[in-house]
Amino acid sequence: MDKQEFIELVRQFVVESTINGTGSVLTSPPGRSPHKDLVEVSKWFNNLGNVDKENVIKVIRRAVEGSVFSFLCVLDGVRAIESGPDRGILRLLYVKDGKEVVLNDENDGYDLHDLL
Repeated sequence: MDKQEFIELVRQFVVESTINGTGSVLTSPPGRSPHKDLVEVSKWFNNLGNVDKENVIKVIRRAVEGSVFSFLCVLDGVRAIESGPDRGILRLLYVKDGKEVVLNDENDGYDLHDLL
Protein backbone atom coordinates (compact mmCIF):
# COMPACT_ATOMS: atom_id res chain seq x y z
CA MET A 1 0.00 0.00 0.00
CA ASP A 2 1.19 3.50 -0.74
CA LYS A 3 -0.04 6.93 0.35
CA GLN A 4 -2.48 7.33 -2.51
CA GLU A 5 -4.09 3.94 -1.94
CA PHE A 6 -4.32 4.63 1.80
CA ILE A 7 -6.07 7.95 1.19
CA GLU A 8 -8.50 6.35 -1.28
CA LEU A 9 -9.37 3.73 1.35
CA VAL A 10 -9.77 6.42 4.02
CA ARG A 11 -12.02 8.35 1.65
CA GLN A 12 -14.14 5.26 0.97
CA PHE A 13 -14.27 3.59 4.39
CA VAL A 14 -14.09 6.62 6.67
CA VAL A 15 -15.33 9.74 4.88
CA GLU A 16 -18.06 8.37 2.59
CA SER A 17 -19.10 5.66 5.04
CA THR A 18 -19.51 8.19 7.85
CA ILE A 19 -21.46 10.63 5.69
CA ASN A 20 -23.79 7.92 4.38
CA GLY A 21 -24.16 6.35 7.82
CA THR A 22 -24.99 9.67 9.43
CA GLY A 23 -27.59 10.37 6.75
CA SER A 24 -29.16 6.97 7.35
CA VAL A 25 -29.21 7.48 11.11
CA LEU A 26 -30.87 10.87 10.65
CA THR A 27 -33.51 9.33 8.41
CA SER A 28 -34.16 6.29 10.56
CA PRO A 29 -32.44 5.98 13.95
CA PRO A 30 -31.25 2.41 14.54
CA GLY A 31 -32.08 0.19 17.46
CA ARG A 32 -35.15 -0.76 19.42
CA SER A 33 -35.01 2.28 21.64
CA PRO A 34 -32.87 5.03 20.07
CA HIS A 35 -31.71 7.88 22.28
CA LYS A 36 -34.34 10.59 22.72
CA ASP A 37 -32.07 13.29 21.24
CA LEU A 38 -31.52 11.22 18.12
CA VAL A 39 -35.25 10.64 17.68
CA GLU A 40 -35.89 14.39 17.98
CA VAL A 41 -33.19 15.25 15.44
CA SER A 42 -34.54 12.57 13.11
CA LYS A 43 -38.06 14.02 13.30
CA TRP A 44 -36.66 17.47 12.55
CA PHE A 45 -34.57 16.15 9.63
CA ASN A 46 -37.43 14.15 8.13
CA ASN A 47 -39.68 17.23 8.22
CA LEU A 48 -37.23 19.26 6.13
CA GLY A 49 -37.74 19.80 2.44
CA ASN A 50 -35.42 18.04 -0.01
CA VAL A 51 -33.20 21.09 -0.55
CA ASP A 52 -32.75 21.56 3.18
CA LYS A 53 -31.98 17.85 3.65
CA GLU A 54 -29.33 18.11 0.93
CA ASN A 55 -27.85 21.14 2.70
CA VAL A 56 -27.68 19.24 6.00
CA ILE A 57 -25.82 16.41 4.24
CA LYS A 58 -23.45 19.00 2.72
CA VAL A 59 -22.72 20.33 6.22
CA ILE A 60 -22.11 16.77 7.43
CA ARG A 61 -19.73 16.22 4.48
CA ARG A 62 -17.75 19.38 5.30
CA ALA A 63 -17.51 18.39 8.97
CA VAL A 64 -16.35 14.85 8.21
CA GLU A 65 -13.86 15.93 5.55
CA GLY A 66 -12.56 18.69 7.84
CA SER A 67 -12.09 16.26 10.71
CA VAL A 68 -10.24 13.72 8.58
CA PHE A 69 -8.12 16.49 7.01
CA SER A 70 -7.18 17.81 10.46
CA PHE A 71 -6.28 14.33 11.67
CA LEU A 72 -4.10 13.76 8.60
CA CYS A 73 -2.40 17.11 9.30
CA VAL A 74 -1.54 15.78 12.77
CA LEU A 75 -0.16 12.56 11.27
CA ASP A 76 1.86 14.61 8.77
CA GLY A 77 3.31 16.73 11.55
CA VAL A 78 2.00 20.03 10.21
CA ARG A 79 -0.49 20.44 13.06
CA ALA A 80 1.02 20.15 16.51
CA ILE A 81 -0.57 18.15 19.28
CA GLU A 82 2.30 18.85 21.68
CA SER A 83 3.64 22.21 22.76
CA GLY A 84 7.23 23.25 23.12
CA PRO A 85 10.33 22.65 21.02
CA ASP A 86 10.85 19.02 22.06
CA ARG A 87 7.96 17.40 20.17
CA GLY A 88 7.79 13.80 19.08
CA ILE A 89 7.15 12.47 15.58
CA LEU A 90 4.17 10.34 14.61
CA ARG A 91 4.72 7.50 12.15
CA LEU A 92 1.93 5.69 10.35
CA LEU A 93 3.31 2.27 9.51
CA TYR A 94 1.68 -0.22 7.13
CA VAL A 95 3.02 -3.77 7.48
CA LYS A 96 2.22 -6.65 5.13
CA ASP A 97 4.13 -9.83 4.31
CA GLY A 98 7.10 -8.63 6.33
CA LYS A 99 7.36 -5.35 4.40
CA GLU A 100 6.96 -2.03 6.17
CA VAL A 101 5.87 1.21 4.53
CA VAL A 102 5.80 4.53 6.38
CA LEU A 103 2.66 6.12 4.95
CA ASN A 104 3.37 9.56 6.38
CA ASP A 105 7.03 9.71 5.36
CA GLU A 106 7.98 13.37 5.38
CA ASN A 107 10.80 12.83 2.90
CA ASP A 108 8.82 11.65 -0.12
CA GLY A 109 7.59 15.03 -1.28
CA TYR A 110 3.91 15.10 -0.39
CA ASP A 111 1.70 14.84 2.66
CA LEU A 112 -1.36 12.70 3.37
CA HIS A 113 -3.58 15.73 3.97
CA ASP A 114 -2.68 17.09 0.52
CA LEU A 115 -3.91 13.87 -1.11
CA LEU A 116 -7.32 13.99 0.53
